[in-house]
Amino acid sequence: MVTWRKSLILGMLALALTGCHRPTEQGQQYKDGKLKQDLIEVTSPNTQGTPINGPDYLQQVSQINQTSSRLYNSNKETYQAVENWLRSGADTRQLRQFNLSAFQMEGVDKYGNVQFTGYYTPVLEARLTKQGEFQYPLYKMPANSRSKLPSRAAIYNGALSPSLIAAYSNSIMDNFMMEVQGSGYVDFGDGKPLTFFGYAGKNGHPYRSIGKVLIDNGEVERKDMSMLAIRDWADKHNDAEVRKLLEENPSFVFFKPEPFTPVRGASAIPLVALASVASDRSIIPAGTVLLAEIPVLDNTGNFTGEYQMRLMVALDVGGAIKGHHFDIYHGIGKDAGHMAGFYNHYGRVWVLKKSQLNLLNPSS
Repeated sequence: MVTWRKSLILGMLALALTGCHRPTEQGQQYKDGKLKQDLIEVTSPNTQGTPINGPDYLQQVSQINQTSSRLYNSNKETYQAVENWLRSGADTRQLRQFNLSAFQMEGVDKYGNVQFTGYYTPVLEARLTKQGEFQYPLYKMPANSRSKLPSRAAIYNGALSPSLIAAYSNSIMDNFMMEVQGSGYVDFGDGKPLTFFGYAGKNGHPYRSIGKVLIDNGEVERKDMSMLAIRDWADKHNDAEVRKLLEENPSFVFFKPEPFTPVRGASAIPLVALASVASDRSIIPAGTVLLAEIPVLDNTGNFTGEYQMRLMVALDVGGAIKGHHFDIYHGIGKDAGHMAGFYNHYGRVWVLKKSQLNLLNPSS
């Protein structure tokens, strides 16, 4: 994996173009020829248009500045250079004029195609006591969390103390989806502000994708796999069958109930919808600025053949987010979850970094 160095490569590397191919249904483009390393510096991104979310990006950087002086200061020069570029029209051909270097990610196929999925913050209905349809426990983190904890199946079978139960929801699948998202809001139905259930930790067992289980079992076609496909499958099966599927993933997430608070990622920064992503930090460290060309989907999740450019910041992580793969934060609630659930598509990404050499004034 590539690591950041204090001195950036000064020589610009040219990308050999192999011609444009028609994008696939998932937006794979294969435009840029085979790339020879994780991140390759380019003269300017091979893309058209300007970022559509400038105000949201600036709001996200403002949240970083207000919340984490350490993270902000370590990326301050890049943030300021990107802001200057953005306010001057955001022409990708002029990045160097604003002392910015662009590094294209080679993607999952080494042809520049980076994978995008989506996540969101769910809102669950729950009660403090077990009653009626509210039968499915949400657990707090056990005190002895340093040792390996019971598997998901064991937890479902009552392996943990009832004193750890923070609430009972009306859907075991909703609980699981909140685990996948890492946090969520809970509505106790009492008219009071929503309670935030933040991520508190895991049981230490390996994560196994239930989506892959459904694909391997022939239940869902690989091309159709998404969070919504998993939900659709669950809606057509009884509780015992759904539970059996979920137990295929032994990993289990615990939560920490707290008063209503903004949604925060692993960097403890409030997240702005469609301006932040979860990344693999061995490649993309927290605070990194990304220029992303993202496939546009219609309201039924189909790729329209068009792309949008967005500026985003890596502020979160995810157990399934490895390599050249980003999880885009879509916001709070059902509508956000609807669109997030569609995404398993490909676009292109350039990492933006402040150049050490002042290209506007080389003698400085």
